Amino acid sequence: MKRVWVKAIPWQKKLVTTAIEGGADAVLVEEGKAAMVKQLGRMLTVAPDGDLKPGREVVFHQIKSKEDEERVLKLAADHLVVLSATDWKIIPLENLVAQTGNLFVEVKTVDEARTFLGVLEKGVDGVVTNTTNISEIKKILELVKKWSEKIILSKAKVTTIKPLAMGYRVCVDTCDLMEIGEGMLIGNSSAGMFLIHAENIENPYVTPRPFRVNAGPVHAYIKVPGEKTRYLSELKAGDEVLIVNHLGETRPGVVGRVKVERRPLLLVEAKTDSELVSTILQNAETIRLTTPEGKPISVVELKEGDEVLVAIEKAGRHFGHKVEETIVER
Repeated sequence: MKRVWVKAIPWQKKLVTTAIEGGADAVLVEEGKAAMVKQLGRMLTVAPDGDLKPGREVVFHQIKSKEDEERVLKLAADHLVVLSATDWKIIPLENLVAQTGNLFVEVKTVDEARTFLGVLEKGVDGVVTNTTNISEIKKILELVKKWSEKIILSKAKVTTIKPLAMGYRVCVDTCDLMEIGEGMLIGNSSAGMFLIHAENIENPYVTPRPFRVNAGPVHAYIKVPGEKTRYLSELKAGDEVLIVNHLGETRPGVVGRVKVERRPLLLVEAKTDSELVSTILQNAETIRLTTPEGKPISVVELKEGDEVLVAIEKAGRHFGHKVEETIVER
């Protein structure tokens, strides 16, 4: 996940509270101010007396010449490196992003942040705000924190809808509110996962629950931040899951509660141009998949030939991490 640090040098309490309220990952302050940050909220500090210390875990480096590129590459092997430059034409940032990680860049505007976070479709690992403009800081925080990882979604045609016996299914209740077109990626295999829509649809039988995704059975995979997966059975309060919209844009969501209950189940299979994917869901009207247009479609209305959104990946998984090996899941 991309990160954002807010620079509060010289000290301004409003900058720190904006960082905390906007979900910043850390605050940069002068020596002697780290404790003052902690009084306002639990927040990672970058300071001589902070959690991350300049010159030890973090190095600040200004780009002044072509020779600086080699220095940065060496520093990034053991440190987080925060870069600044008056002219990025000296060293195109693509050179550094292509060769290393652990790179942050100082930014003054949300447009700069958007550019640096998208370099080579990979981007730097994070940005550091270098402005006292509260409005701009809020925009940068929203850019980084609302939408992070981008996932490629594919169209798949439903091939099988089969009622099953009873089993334990999992509802994931988050500390967030999801909109139309949003949900979570769930599947029997990490190689193919369906975009299961949030329960945010008006219904004559049940009040909408925009914080919830009725995800699937206990064995199923769910996509979580950091390009990882978890089993639904593992989730608990305080964990993070990935909220995904029909465009493939994602943001982290905090789990507030997980409900595991025994319910009648339904097998759904769908085929892309090259892959067959499957998942199991509760057999109920309120459980919905997502169409390519971002519209929810209930499993009780689903027909063979209907198009839904899925995420396909080639790599296998080992303890939730991608691995390049042959793994077959049926």
